Amino acid sequence: MKLLIDMNLSPDWSPKLEREGWEVIHWSSVGEPTAPDQELMDYARKNGCVVITHDLDFSAMLAATQAQTPSIIQVRTQDVMSDRFLNILVDTLNQFQAQLERGALVVVDEFRARARILPLR
Repeated sequence: MKLLIDMNLSPDWSPKLEREGWEVIHWSSVGEPTAPDQELMDYARKNGCVVITHDLDFSAMLAATQAQTPSIIQVRTQDVMSDRFLNILVDTLNQFQAQLERGALVVVDEFRARARILPLR
């Protein structure tokens, strides 16, 4: 599974997620930092990536367009740099890998993660 980390999250996540076995791309290495969200979504769709973001706009775009891809992991915590949260994210990726590969919106915070299969209705 390929992961695309949005600009609003640190590129420092990449090594940890790579050590867990995923291919990881931070948007800053493939796109303009000020690019519109739709450009990042198009890139993810074309390249088979799951987007990891802290931005609520991505789930709104999925709902508005009834898109089936790309999968989105929406991070809903302020403590995005702690090792504890990165461990939660790794657990979430493992738990929902099958859904993410088919198309899903996964929302994760410090206490739980939940998935909705795409398209959102």
